[in-house]
Amino acid sequence: MTRTLTRRLAGLAIAAAGLGIAATGARADAYPQRPITMVVPFAAGGPTDVVARIVADHMSRTLGQQVVIENVTGAGGTTGITRAAQATPDGYTIMMGHMGTHGAAPALFKGLKYDPATSFDPIGMAAGTPIVIVAKKDFAAADLKGFLAAVKAGGASINQAHAGVGSVSHSTGVLFDSIVGAKPTLVVYRGTGPALNDLMAGQVDFMTDQIVNVAPQITGGTIRAYAIATPERSPALPNVPTTKEAGLEGYEVSAWNAVFAPKGLPKDVSAALVNALGKALEDESTRKRILDLGGTVPPVAERGPAALQKLVESEVARWTPVLRAAVESGQ
Repeated sequence: MTRTLTRRLAGLAIAAAGLGIAATGARADAYPQRPITMVVPFAAGGPTDVVARIVADHMSRTLGQQVVIENVTGAGGTTGITRAAQATPDGYTIMMGHMGTHGAAPALFKGLKYDPATSFDPIGMAAGTPIVIVAKKDFAAADLKGFLAAVKAGGASINQAHAGVGSVSHSTGVLFDSIVGAKPTLVVYRGTGPALNDLMAGQVDFMTDQIVNVAPQITGGTIRAYAIATPERSPALPNVPTTKEAGLEGYEVSAWNAVFAPKGLPKDVSAALVNALGKALEDESTRKRILDLGGTVPPVAERGPAALQKLVESEVARWTPVLRAAVESGQ
């Protein structure tokens, strides 16, 4: 082999290597090349849908492609999450899960086709929506202590509403009953709207639900709030005490929302989504929209994939014994 030929071959090898590097960079830079679908496993207009649309709006600007919301309802949110979990892990299908779909579901749905802790690549927390204990406006109790006494003494004569098995109001209501030792009659509705309408009409006595759903009715005086289940009061309801302030220890719960992707996402795609979500939550306008709803924006340390993975694992451990006991007792 001549020196000239050797040099030419070496040059070609270097050029090929350079093209390979360029191609790799182009592939990483190329995502996304088309719109991204974010599956929301609940109806349009609900808290999870609203949070999803707020963060998707800003993520679209960062990613340079539209993040399109697709509402896929059914089975306490597990229908949409199952469908999204089975999508190709290429970054073009992601989902907005919450404490029900990724915490409570294993205890409530037999034959669940996904495992919250192993079937997904976590992207990050999006928002928290604190739980408020609310009752019909003329419930005969001046404060939370009086309310707890009445609920426990009333037993099955007290009616507790919830929006269906697997809903936030169902899971958080069962947890409430477990902690306080109450055994009310559970009245099941097909959604938060009908449940809240009957609460305002005085047809049921109380429920536990997300601040996003009940804040307007509380401020409007059509229902009564006894406590919010957070360590600190909410700026959206500054006159409503925390459960701890009002005398109920151990009942602190928030219906968090978070972004997940199907398991097996390429690292560069995952990084792009994590970055887009992070930028959305640092944007003052986006934060304000979430906070104005009564929601909370997770701090950076509690927001990323690792923190979300730990949260999912802890939530499954928290909800499983409580909800399985409720299912066995017919709640």
